[in-house]
Amino acid sequence: MNAAETATLLAALDAAQAQGLRVAIATVVGVQGSAYRREGTRMLVLENGAQVCMLSGGCLESEVVEAALGVIESGESRVVHYDLSEDATWGLGLGCGGSVDVRIERLEDTPVMQVWLAALREGRAAALAVPLTGEGALFVSETGVTGELPAHLQEFALNAAHQRLTARDPRAATVTTPDGTPIFIDVNAPAPELLIYGAGHDAQPLAAQALALGYQVQVADRRGAYLTRSRFPGAELLLLDADDLPPSLPERGAAIIMNHHLDRDAESLRHALMCGAGFVGVLGPRSRYEGLLETLAAEGFTPTPAQLERVHSPVGLSVGAEAPEEVALSILAELMAWRRGAQGGPLNGHAGPIHQTYAARREGGV
Repeated sequence: MNAAETATLLAALDAAQAQGLRVAIATVVGVQGSAYRREGTRMLVLENGAQVCMLSGGCLESEVVEAALGVIESGESRVVHYDLSEDATWGLGLGCGGSVDVRIERLEDTPVMQVWLAALREGRAAALAVPLTGEGALFVSETGVTGELPAHLQEFALNAAHQRLTARDPRAATVTTPDGTPIFIDVNAPAPELLIYGAGHDAQPLAAQALALGYQVQVADRRGAYLTRSRFPGAELLLLDADDLPPSLPERGAAIIMNHHLDRDAESLRHALMCGAGFVGVLGPRSRYEGLLETLAAEGFTPTPAQLERVHSPVGLSVGAEAPEEVALSILAELMAWRRGAQGGPLNGHAGPIHQTYAARREGGV
């Protein structure tokens, strides 16, 4: 789930608890084939039958609400399998060609749930490991561990949670222990960071579209007249002086260089390569990027092969983009493909699962 959906769910949870209503949380814990949403998607169900957020395009929700009302009454968590195939006799007849497993639990005020909800509210990196058969829950974050699982599951779950949290694009998934026990690893990750060097006209749609996709956006420039709230609402603005550059970025962060000024672009490229950003995009033709490297070499800076591997030049997918809004779409499409480990090509003619990358990750265990 993205940050906006999570905020909506938490606000509804607060309102329900203020009214004394019992609630259940339904979470997609497994997807086979094609489905509308992926693992980690959540929906809140109130004891009065109301629902908040969605697990599908609207076709599955009534079935989940019915099951959730039973869980609210019994207090017993359960995993329900929903067939989304076209077979209307044995499945739901939705025509998606796949199936989903949904774990439904009544929300209880336990220590594990308290710290998990706190992490969701604060946007902190954390994971919640829950066996799909059996009892127990394990909360894992940078600051420690809360809760416990049976001894034969604890170490495996800890390792799986840490691997998920340190991935380029942390996502929820169900993993299987060597003895065949399925454990759902739910993940909450801070929004990915995007640093834009340059506050020109074409940086505006890039910042706006990135914010809509859930990025934390920083825009850096030396020109105060360009770097204004009215031009970049919602972004963090970094007004640079002659010796100041933005702070370092995490490995899963991205930097896009679009100053349209050779000296500033060279300076920005040096910083982007040194600050640790995993994705460094350079706007413009390849020859311009090569010229920037020559400028840096003349100044005594030669990037390492590992640093150069992180550069995407020209940045963006080849979609025929011309207008600034189209260029922004092209850049963010490539950035999403990089984060998700996708190729970025057309889906036309693809016969396998649409979310093939995630299926491959599940098949790999952790």
